Amino acid sequence: MSSRIEDYALIGNCVTSALVGRDGSIDWLCFPRFDSPACFAALLGEPRNGRWLIAPNQEGSRVERRYRPDTMILETRFRSGRDSVVLTDFMPMPARRDAVEVVRLLHCESGSMRIGVQAIFRFDYGSVIPWVRRRDGGVNAIAGPDALVLRTPVKLEGRDMTTVGEFTIHEGETVPFVLTWYRSHEREPRPTNPTAALQQTERWWQRWARRNKTKGEWREATTRSLLTLKALTYTPTGGIIAAPTTSLPEKLGGVRNWDYRYCWLRDATFTLYALLLSGYRTEARAWREWLLRAVAGSPAEIQIMYGIGGERRLDEYELPWLAGFERSPPVRVGNAAYTQEQLDVFGEIMDALYLATLHDIEPEDDAQRVQEVLLDHLESCWTQPDAGIWEIRGPPRRHTHSALMAWVAFDRAVRGVERGNLRGPIETWKAQRDAIHAEICERAYDSSRGIFVQTFDGKDLDAALLRIPLVGFLPPDDPRVVRTTDAIARELDCDGFVIRYQSDDRADGLPAGEGAFLLCSFWLADNFALMGRMDEARALFERLLAIRNDVGLLPEEYDPRGRRFLGNFPQAFSHVGLINTAHNLVLARGPARRRAED
Repeated sequence: MSSRIEDYALIGNCVTSALVGRDGSIDWLCFPRFDSPACFAALLGEPRNGRWLIAPNQEGSRVERRYRPDTMILETRFRSGRDSVVLTDFMPMPARRDAVEVVRLLHCESGSMRIGVQAIFRFDYGSVIPWVRRRDGGVNAIAGPDALVLRTPVKLEGRDMTTVGEFTIHEGETVPFVLTWYRSHEREPRPTNPTAALQQTERWWQRWARRNKTKGEWREATTRSLLTLKALTYTPTGGIIAAPTTSLPEKLGGVRNWDYRYCWLRDATFTLYALLLSGYRTEARAWREWLLRAVAGSPAEIQIMYGIGGERRLDEYELPWLAGFERSPPVRVGNAAYTQEQLDVFGEIMDALYLATLHDIEPEDDAQRVQEVLLDHLESCWTQPDAGIWEIRGPPRRHTHSALMAWVAFDRAVRGVERGNLRGPIETWKAQRDAIHAEICERAYDSSRGIFVQTFDGKDLDAALLRIPLVGFLPPDDPRVVRTTDAIARELDCDGFVIRYQSDDRADGLPAGEGAFLLCSFWLADNFALMGRMDEARALFERLLAIRNDVGLLPEEYDPRGRRFLGNFPQAFSHVGLINTAHNLVLARGPARRRAED
């Protein structure tokens, strides 16, 4: 089994996704029931859990891999001497909304190879061993609500609660494997033509990628990040998940292991900028509509995150039978942070809706009503302590970033009225905006050091303060902003990257220690660009591009010393950061300057 997060690549069909290792193993496949998914789970490090391996039997094979240009179709090439085979992995675009199918085509380019196949079918995070039956042309696995059918001409047999096979492939031959999930009470789906599915899937992704309007030297990098973002989209609802995995640790051996298979409101504006500036209005509109549906109801009940359909109960529990990735327990399903109070989300919502109108995404009556009730509620609660952007599981505090985004909420409301896109008491909103601005400048500013700090009347730094010029609170050349940016670059440095904040057990309620947070590093590059320090901005951006894995994917965090990926993977936030920073470096008015000035 592949042992490093960076050894994996993502395939998906905009309904669900799978991770494929460099060794030819699929170790993580979620079915479209995120509340209780059935899945392979060997990525979490427990040998008894599921995997599906197709790989040469001989030792010493060299491995090369790539995505087919402008697609999410993965090609893994195994070479041994003059013998060469290519394993092509993809998920066809679904004919129905809950379809999950993985196609694997093994083609021999030259010579011949002896190939081994191993399929370990496990459902519900490895806790359920299905009943597997051989059948003509493959096997069938069924348990409870889930069923799988694996179709292939390769002869398979059962051995020690696994399904195995072995065959020799010769030059010019192609051997197909098609795995299909379906609900166990329904009729088994009809077979898929794998060759036709490959052609259709390639055309679909390439047509989508051609819509990318990004110009300049980093177009290829932004295209790969946009494709990744699309693969993390649940098309039926427009929701975009933060990552397709759970419990990949922020520190190897640590306990900061969270479930990221949900949609965060905080991602909204970053994602809208990335999509709109790249030419993807349809996806931006769908994301905006998901947002409006998700937050519908009382503003006092707004959550920081929701399920892909807008589900609100995301109860967190642990899976004690799983050892965790590289022995980093606990493995968690659900995310208790959904119950936290995080006041910055009001600003994120207001900013996202304001941005949509700037780009002529038609306003809706629902958007008007949502903004009115949000601002009414925010007037009464913006002075309250909260858990902050980093979802700290310690005592609530007055976080500067939360107050900053409350300022954004009223500022965008005022701008909306001035542009004629919003109705409301503009003078009241101006007064609230000015009051918040004044309090931040007084209580979140450490005059002895000349910098802004993480919490009111506090002393610690926080990389979220990099957003002060990015949202237009102060100009980038304000001396307070320049000193804060330089302090973060110096004191939150992690071998050339940026950590989130100066963590300790008292603030977190958890053991300290994690990797560099990649989005924060992109924010620092954005600040440098806004200040005109383009050499520093480009150098940091190139450093970030250099740590992508061999197929262009980024995690949530990075360990520069161990050169290891950390956290859930691939991470939408990191790829959104890449896209926006590329625009900031190429365009005269990139997303950072637009957000601050429009």
